[in-house]
Amino acid sequence: MMEYRGYKAQIDFDDDAGLFHGEVINTREGIAFRGRTVDELRQGFREAVDGYLDWCARCGTGGLPAFSGRLSVRLPPELHRSVAAAARRDGKNISTWIAERLGEVVERGAERGGADAR
Repeated sequence: MMEYRGYKAQIDFDDDAGLFHGEVINTREGIAFRGRTVDELRQGFREAVDGYLDWCARCGTGGLPAFSGRLSVRLPPELHRSVAAAARRDGKNISTWIAERLGEVVERGAERGGADAR
């Protein structure tokens, strides 16, 4: 995982081509970059983000996407019932309980070096 100016990138390596491929994961736009070495990859990432932010400034749009904090999730009725019961046992409403559980999963992923969307 790479980070620059608040943007996070997921990196893959194509062994056949001998290239690192990166993609910014916390924006709605498709921002990709590549490099043969780690230094080239870092430089490509920075140039891609800087170029995107320049484009945003020219177009009058923001950079990182705004999120409302509202998320609609469809659950099977049985799972919905179980979630409601678990939230009630913990003395929380369903939204708070789900937000806490999702936060825990994201933190565990960050500790293991996984994607962190915060």
